Amino acid sequence: MVSDQSAADAADRTHRSRLSFGGDDRAIEGLPIRLVIALVVGVAALALMLNMLGGIGDVGDTEVSVEIEDELVEADAGGTDGEVKVSVIDENGNNVENARVIATAGSAQLDGVVEAETGDGAGLEDHEALLEFDGDQSLRADQDIGTLELEVIPPSDSNYIDEQPNPEIRVASDF
Repeated sequence: MVSDQSAADAADRTHRSRLSFGGDDRAIEGLPIRLVIALVVGVAALALMLNMLGGIGDVGDTEVSVEIEDELVEADAGGTDGEVKVSVIDENGNNVENARVIATAGSAQLDGVVEAETGDGAGLEDHEALLEFDGDQSLRADQDIGTLELEVIPPSDSNYIDEQPNPEIRVASDF
């Protein structure tokens, strides 16, 4: 004796087994391809937006540079003949205080580095630095003129950066 409930379940199972997958309209068959299309379009749009944002640059960073008062120094000169006064300014021409200026060898030779802080000296304004060469700048035997490279280390508590090349100090053998 079979109960009426189990007979109804068996009839329902045979009815469901006769339905084919293609005729079943209860499923969302197009979902995977729609997801793929949406994902591709979304990634392409995101790539375009990030490319546009990458072209803007760093917001708030200001480039610093130096202005050299006397950009020519004699090779092997020391004392007042080997002093170069530089002013540290930003890209808008504003004075930058509390910066450090470092001179290193370029095409001219320099033993070590020469460095100075802005405003650190008598008669200097807050944005000026005095690089004092002790005769350790020289040229090779076959060279009449060379350069010393300058780098600015901006104040650490500011939004100043030094990524662009700065003017160079020229070193000459006789002038």
